[in-house]
Amino acid sequence: MRLFTALVPPRPVLDAVEAAEAGLPAAAAPLRWTGRADRHLTLAFLGEVPDPDVAGLGAALAAEAARHAPLRLALRGGGTFPADAARAAVLWADVAGDTGALTALADGLRGAARAAGVPVEDRRYVPHLTLARCRPPADLRPLRDGLAGFASPAWTAAEVALVHSRLDAVPRYRTAATWRLG
Repeated sequence: MRLFTALVPPRPVLDAVEAAEAGLPAAAAPLRWTGRADRHLTLAFLGEVPDPDVAGLGAALAAEAARHAPLRLALRGGGTFPADAARAAVLWADVAGDTGALTALADGLRGAARAAGVPVEDRRYVPHLTLARCRPPADLRPLRDGLAGFASPAWTAAEVALVHSRLDAVPRYRTAATWRLG
């Protein structure tokens, strides 16, 4: 199973994201916008996990989630991957609020996955909500700049989701489990 852990923003935040997108300039490149139901803040990408290992992984992730308090978050502004927006492949909304605690949660979940025998990439965590992708990379500066004044309502993230991802022409996500923070 291809898995990742995530936080899912509530409806008012997703409404604000859609309103911000509607105000963006037309893209010069063809973009694949993420669907509302698929929008999330990835915490740890776990990759392919054999079915027999999922239960042990879930127990480790649940225990780690319980060690972290709920987080007060909001989305503010935007960015791109790579950071050179003149040749970017991903447009995203930035995360504000308890970002230090959010990074600690992401690091803790990656550590718990490793301890459960799941190899996880060791890279710096960048909190974000992916809005759109393009291939080949394109100039996304007008879109990134159009998000400069974007601000969503704040929310309390109190639950971590384990998400099963299927790679089709359009990725499909299904929540496999959830655990309360704190």
